[in-house]
Amino acid sequence: MTKSTSLLAQRFRGYYPVVIDVETAGFNPKTDALLEIAATLLKMDDEGNLLPLQTLHFHVEPFDGANLDASSLAFNGIDPFNPLRGAVSEREAISEICKAVRKAQKAAGCQRSVIVAHNAAFDQGFVNAAIERLKYKRSPFHAFVSFDTTTLSALALGQTVLAKACQYAGIAFDSKQAHSALYDTERTAELFCHIVNKWRDLGGWPLASAPEQNEEQQEDESTDKNDAQSDIKPT
Repeated sequence: MTKSTSLLAQRFRGYYPVVIDVETAGFNPKTDALLEIAATLLKMDDEGNLLPLQTLHFHVEPFDGANLDASSLAFNGIDPFNPLRGAVSEREAISEICKAVRKAQKAAGCQRSVIVAHNAAFDQGFVNAAIERLKYKRSPFHAFVSFDTTTLSALALGQTVLAKACQYAGIAFDSKQAHSALYDTERTAELFCHIVNKWRDLGGWPLASAPEQNEEQQEDESTDKNDAQSDIKPT
């Protein structure tokens, strides 16, 4: 394990952060189609700067029986059946993302990955629903822990809207490209890195003194390790 990867593992208690954005055909992850997904992997350099590493992006075919809400499609401008989308199956998109995340997670010396997103509950809900639909057994993602950049932006920048938060962070944001999973994921990744790095620059990390682990914390970390190992099964 290199110095930079061990720093990343230490920073988030063994969690590997993955920035995700989805575009959908509605608000119900159980019934509405997942139409687009992007995931940005992160890295940490030897100085402790958190940086974007790689982005994966897929247009996704609606799953069989999926609901396609007309107002949602009008909002995001997606035609699910346009052949020029180059859409792939939900299984291919989820499998490729999970495979890349597991590889990056291992390289960073982390035990589990955590979804980072703007209004994270929405994106995490659709990812979890897709994983459940596919009966996918090798998900690297924690089932309920997430890092929400909406909350972090409110704390660090006094803003909750992605475009406004980026503006206050000095990150260029083109509203004409918004509501594309690829564009929003990359801007959210920049925003998350900015907030984490700014907190470090202000002296908030590393902690001046870390409390000793108690038995409850040790048991919690042991549970995370067991959860991660239990997911490594054939699909």
